[in-house]
Amino acid sequence: MAKTIAHDTARTTTRTPVQQAAFLSGVVFLIVGILGFIPGITTNYSALEFAGHESGAMLLGMFQVSVLHNIVHLLFGVGGIAMSKTVPNARKFLLASGIIYLVLWLYGLVVDQTSEANFVPLNSADNWLHLLLGVGLIAMSFLSRDHRAAVRDPNRTER
Repeated sequence: MAKTIAHDTARTTTRTPVQQAAFLSGVVFLIVGILGFIPGITTNYSALEFAGHESGAMLLGMFQVSVLHNIVHLLFGVGGIAMSKTVPNARKFLLASGIIYLVLWLYGLVVDQTSEANFVPLNSADNWLHLLLGVGLIAMSFLSRDHRAAVRDPNRTER
């Protein structure tokens, strides 16, 4: 007589909210980095420079980008995904990335956009986005680090 064993097929996740935030942030950064290399999504693609304020390429027609800028997004993406594997590293990624983006926002406010110091390059749209990213990433670093908050209880009924 064959025994049948019932398995609970409900998927649960062991990722905490802070890990999910780091992972999703990494995915978004990867996507943005890739989109910066796609003509059409990046307008004036033929004016894409490696670095510097002379780059005329605009992601979504709004955010000034360069090859270096896109590579930075790709690196943040890989970092977010890799660091999302543990709670402490996910928190560190979100917090450090948020601080870096706030520093970049301040840098963008004080640097002359037409000078050689604007090597990333940055424009006004980038500056405001960096402020929002910095605040958002830092805020997400304070999400729950408790696995119990992320695990779905298969016996719990939704109301």
